[in-house]
Amino acid sequence: MNFFVSLALFAGAALAQNAGIGLPTAGQKLTKGSDIVVQVQRPNSLTGSTEMAVAIGISSCATRPCVPSDEFMGTILYNGGFKPEYHETSLPPYQNFTVTVPSSFTAGNAQINVAHATLIGASQYPFLETLNRTVVVV
Repeated sequence: MNFFVSLALFAGAALAQNAGIGLPTAGQKLTKGSDIVVQVQRPNSLTGSTEMAVAIGISSCATRPCVPSDEFMGTILYNGGFKPEYHETSLPPYQNFTVTVPSSFTAGNAQINVAHATLIGASQYPFLETLNRTVVVV
């Protein structure tokens, strides 16, 4: 019985640590060779956590269905630290990353992929999640 209670608590704590993609918006048009802002949001939770890092990639879905971000990140645009902060009272803490869409990228449907790693709780439980957002590269 204690096992199931512990498992439920760990699952609840992990779900409370989820990040989100604020920008670009779904379906937004991105121009090849241009800079874009990828906003990674990280809502507060009751469980303490220590942010480790994010990786941001872009993958083409122009000629085939999009591959899930937990299987393929695509071309890596950023890989490094993550320190979300409050900016507006209407939004959760976030960090903006300015990255460049490769000029050689295939035009058409694409996917912005984010891998987020954090340590959760007093035991510093490692947690990794992947996110994606469908965009259009022109």
